[in-house]
Amino acid sequence: MPLDPHTVRNALEILHEEVVPAQGCTEPIAIAFVAAKAKEFLPPDETVEKMVVRVSGNIIKNVKSVVVPGSGGMVGIEVAAAMGLLFGDASRDLMVISGITGEQMEEVRRWMRENLIEVVHENTPVNLYVLVELHTEKSCISVEIKHLHTNITKITRNREVVLEQPCNDAVFNTSTEQRRQLSVRTIYELAREIDIGRIRPLLEQVIRYNSAIAGEGLSGNWGVNIGKVIEEHITEGFYGDDVRNHAAAFAAAGSDARMSGCALPVMTTSGSGNQGMAASLALIDYAHRMGIDEEKLMRALFFSHLTTVHIKTQVGRLSAYCGVICSAAAVAGALCLINDQDFETVSHAIANTLGDVSGIICDGAKASCAMKISTTIYAAFDSYILATHGKYLHGGDGIVAHDIEETLEHIGRLAQDGMKTTDEVIIDIMNSNRKDRS
Repeated sequence: MPLDPHTVRNALEILHEEVVPAQGCTEPIAIAFVAAKAKEFLPPDETVEKMVVRVSGNIIKNVKSVVVPGSGGMVGIEVAAAMGLLFGDASRDLMVISGITGEQMEEVRRWMRENLIEVVHENTPVNLYVLVELHTEKSCISVEIKHLHTNITKITRNREVVLEQPCNDAVFNTSTEQRRQLSVRTIYELAREIDIGRIRPLLEQVIRYNSAIAGEGLSGNWGVNIGKVIEEHITEGFYGDDVRNHAAAFAAAGSDARMSGCALPVMTTSGSGNQGMAASLALIDYAHRMGIDEEKLMRALFFSHLTTVHIKTQVGRLSAYCGVICSAAAVAGALCLINDQDFETVSHAIANTLGDVSGIICDGAKASCAMKISTTIYAAFDSYILATHGKYLHGGDGIVAHDIEETLEHIGRLAQDGMKTTDEVIIDIMNSNRKDRS
C-alpha cells in the first residue's frame, strides 16, 4: 500500500525539527544563546557591568559539571553566559559559540574576573528555563527561553516588552496533533517504504558528524574514556570481539568527547546530543561491521531517530528519566528493522529495553553520560536478540503493557509524574555539592 503523503510530510517535518546540529552539551549552549541574543539589544555605546542568569533546576543540573566547548576545560553557567555575551552569534542557534579562539577565551576569563555574574535558581515549574539580564549604567536588557533550547518567549528593554509570545509545552513548529499521529507502527512502515532520497541528506550529516566525534573519543583522552577503554580491552581480550561490544564502545566514545568539551559538532535528537549519538552510533558501527548496505542503514537511522523523538515527546525535554534510555529502546527496534524482522518483534525489542533500564536516572550532563550510553546500548542488543528468539516481557510485567503505545504512555507517566520528587532531590544534592571547577 502506498504511503500516505500527509503522513510522510508530517514525519519529515518532525524529523528535521528534532535532528539538528549542535556544538557541546545543549544546556550550556542554550545559556550562551540567550546571552548572545540579549547582546543584540544593547545600545552600541553601553558596556555590560553585571549579568544575571536565572535558570531552572534542570538547567543547573545539566550545566554544573559539563565542559563548555572551546572554553579550555571550564565548566558552569557563568562561563557559558560570558562566552555567549562576548563572542556568541545567536543567528547560529545551537552552534552559537562554535569557533571561539584561545585568545578570545583569555578575554572571556578577564571579563569574568572584572564583572559580576549572578546565577539565580529560579523557582519555576518549567524544566527548561533560562532568563539572562544584562545591566549597564543606563539600561537593562532581558531575554527569556522556555521549554526548548532556542525558544525565545520574552525580550524586554528597560522594562518595556520588545517581544512576548505565549508559551506552553506545545511549542514546537510542528503541532501537538502532528506528533500524536506518530506511532511505532507508523514509523516502522515509513522506515521500510519511504523514498530514501528524502532522508539521505540529513542522515548523511548524522553519520558524518556523529562518527567524527566518536572517532575523536576513541583516539583522544576525554572524560572517563569508557568507549576507548572498552575498545582497548576488546583487543586485550577482556571483552569479546563482537558487534555488541564494538557498538557500545563507539556510541559511548562520542559522549566521552562531547561531555568533556570537544568542539566537534554533533547531530542532536529531541534537544540532546547524547540522545542523537545513542540513536545513531551503535547502528552505524553495527552496519559497518556486518557489511549492511547504506540504504538499510539509512532506514534504520530514520526509524531510530524518529522513534526516539516519539518516546521522548511523552517523557518531556528534561526530567530525571535518563534520555538515552529512549534512544536505546529505539536502537533495539532499529536492529530488528535492519535485520528484516516484523513489527511485533520490533515492538517487543523496544518494550524489553524499556522494561530493563528505565530505572536509570538523569543526574546532569557530565562524564558518566557516556557510561549510561554504553549500559543502555548493551541493553538494546540484549533486548533485540531476546525478541528475535521470541522472548519478551509481557503486558502486566511492571511498567510494560500489552501494547507498545500503552507502554510508552506508562514511560511518560513514570518520567513526568513519578520522578518529579526524584528530580527535586537530585537537584538539591547537586546544589549542596556545587563546586566551581573553572
